[in-house]
Amino acid sequence: MHESPRFTINRSMILLMPKQPVLDWIQCVDPEPLQLTLAQLCEDQDAFLIEQDSVRSSESAQRWVWRRWKTFFEQYLYDWFTDESYWPQNRSLKMFKEWFDIQFHSMVWDLSSQPILHEDWDRDDNEYDKPK
Repeated sequence: MHESPRFTINRSMILLMPKQPVLDWIQCVDPEPLQLTLAQLCEDQDAFLIEQDSVRSSESAQRWVWRRWKTFFEQYLYDWFTDESYWPQNRSLKMFKEWFDIQFHSMVWDLSSQPILHEDWDRDDNEYDKPK
């Protein structure tokens, strides 16, 4: 496989992989539960790119995420239900560890010839920022 261009970018990647308690929660609180398996739930997860110097191993990636567990947890819950009344009330790092596995990928390959664009989700117009 020698597609051109073939470059790595200066980022590592973290994926939060949901476990059975996530699926149980979704099916419990969803007013119209989906027929969803854990394998289906795990098929397409958000990828988080981080500075390569921040994390160098799976163990350090876990520690990095655990220091930020609340932000990751709330983002995941929000992705499913924007109404916070559906969210578990007593969230903790222990619960986070029971709900998610962390996958770490140290090499991120860019096989596209298109420039990377950044979409600012906080902006009202959702325009893409030009590459820097």
